[in-house]
Amino acid sequence: MPLKKDLTLVDVFAIAAGAMVSSGLFVLPGIAFAQTGPSVILSYFLAGLLMIPAALCQCELATAMPQSGGSYFFIVRSLGPFAGTFTGFADWVSVSLKAAFALVGIGTLAKLAMPNADEWTIKMVAILACMAFTTLNLVSVKSTGRFQVVLVFGLLVILAWYVILGMFHANPVNFTPFLNDGWGSMFVVAGMVFVSYGGLTKVANVSGEVRNPGRNIPLGIFLAFFVINIFYVLVVFVTVGVTPPAQLAESFSPIALGADMTIGIVGYTAVQIAAFLAFVTTANAGILSAARSPMAMGRDGLLPAAIGLTSHRFHTPYVAILLTSAFMCVTIAFLQISDLVKAASASLMVVFMLVNLSVVIMRHSGIKNYRPTFHVPFTPWIQFAAIIIYTIVLVRMGPVPLLMTGGLALLALLWYFGYVYSRIDREYAFVHMVQRMISREFFGRGLEDELKHIALERDEVEQDHFDAIVKKCEVLDLGESMEIDAFLKTLATRISAKTGADEARLFRKFIAREEESSTVLKPGLAIPHIVVDGENLFDMLLVRCLKGIDFPGAEAPVTAAFVLFGTRDERNFHLKALMAIAHIVEEPGFKQRWLHARNEEDLRDIVLLSKRARNACLEVESS
Repeated sequence: MPLKKDLTLVDVFAIAAGAMVSSGLFVLPGIAFAQTGPSVILSYFLAGLLMIPAALCQCELATAMPQSGGSYFFIVRSLGPFAGTFTGFADWVSVSLKAAFALVGIGTLAKLAMPNADEWTIKMVAILACMAFTTLNLVSVKSTGRFQVVLVFGLLVILAWYVILGMFHANPVNFTPFLNDGWGSMFVVAGMVFVSYGGLTKVANVSGEVRNPGRNIPLGIFLAFFVINIFYVLVVFVTVGVTPPAQLAESFSPIALGADMTIGIVGYTAVQIAAFLAFVTTANAGILSAARSPMAMGRDGLLPAAIGLTSHRFHTPYVAILLTSAFMCVTIAFLQISDLVKAASASLMVVFMLVNLSVVIMRHSGIKNYRPTFHVPFTPWIQFAAIIIYTIVLVRMGPVPLLMTGGLALLALLWYFGYVYSRIDREYAFVHMVQRMISREFFGRGLEDELKHIALERDEVEQDHFDAIVKKCEVLDLGESMEIDAFLKTLATRISAKTGADEARLFRKFIAREEESSTVLKPGLAIPHIVVDGENLFDMLLVRCLKGIDFPGAEAPVTAAFVLFGTRDERNFHLKALMAIAHIVEEPGFKQRWLHARNEEDLRDIVLLSKRARNACLEVESS
């Protein structure tokens, strides 16, 4: 059962923004200030810059493959099943644990109403909140997105109020000395607060449920990045400016402390409400996005197929949502979350490195149907630089997160060889790249066909009668240069075999058509066409000749030919086919794609994936 495309640009923005604003803003600034002083402001800004390469790569991959599963889906198609297994587990664990941490934050805020609440009371409140958000996600993704929009915009309004009023109370003395422990400490803290931005790319996990993903995903992600990055820097700036350094360094609720000192009890209460909204948005978005990784793995066969099932009534992945919710509840009830959150962040850092590598592999694999609508600039240099930087940050996080990430990799390895290896024989881009280095011969079409179907679904293409003809027409890929007579004889032979018409007569018709006026429409392109006897017949041959066909009087040898033949009663469709071909060959990059296609099926896909206007009302013939 397919998932509904219910999420709009506003929903994408709200999911990305809501996944970022949580403990990274309402808890972490005090801890970070204790290590680097006022330069924590610059640390947050730098951490945001470090997020840009991962965000750029997620945008490219998500516009090329807008499918639920996000990073897992991209990496398994580019780097293979083992990398996909690790990514699926790492993505699911990291997002689930961050969402669980946010739920514990909700439980902690419950102490405002119940000052004497003990640890188990807090955990029970968190588990009940988890169940509530699980129910919302089970019923409707659309409702989840709308709920997220309301929460995020309410949160941003409160933070904007705090920033505007707090600016007037900032004390310049609190910003000196700006660097307590030098530039090195500031960079280390930037690595620590980097995890605050980790939720930005999680919207890719629900890209299969986004309307017009080619536009809405990159635009939504970068709107969220710029807005939240500005809020992070401004909120931390105001908090440092209004709060005495000694108190700020010891505070686990620094924003509320700053609001209490500037606005009073009203500001304190408002920021606590904002913190509640932040924890809610993170938890809600966490369940929404985390569940998509096991769902996609179940559909691909890396997990039992039942995990990939969706509800017939609500079109939501109910098994994956329930599994994610159960894992989060167990985490809340029995585990200490602090070290696990660090490990989840380290796992996420490895995923970011793999995502950057995936873009490089997909770009250089020679896969023709990889067609993102957003392209990362300066590839592969920006990806290689990002991988080096993320590695440095990962090492700086300390031995415990590294060991726990290694443990997760070991678990993925055991699961891969114990369950996945004997069940999966999947093509992936890295193998294509290696094959291309060794030989031009390719034997697999699985990944090309999958990407073709994804692109057609992304562009909401309703295939028409012309597409149906393209799907079943003959494709000729001629290896040697030809004179026009030899070429037209080849066409006559092929059409005679398909229609039973006299070969010599067909050849004379092609000759007469060329003598009447050349069918070369532009340098390198010809559309030979004739009328054949009979009724209700229209067909086509697609022809490529890399060394060129010599048409008399043509400026250049013809390398692309669309050969049309049909009966007189199909004259109306003949004109529509000519119009369709005109749109196809005028697409930017058509000539380059045509000349570099590997085989006949690649040539056919170039026509099928064109963005020409289609007449969906025409009856589509079954292929």
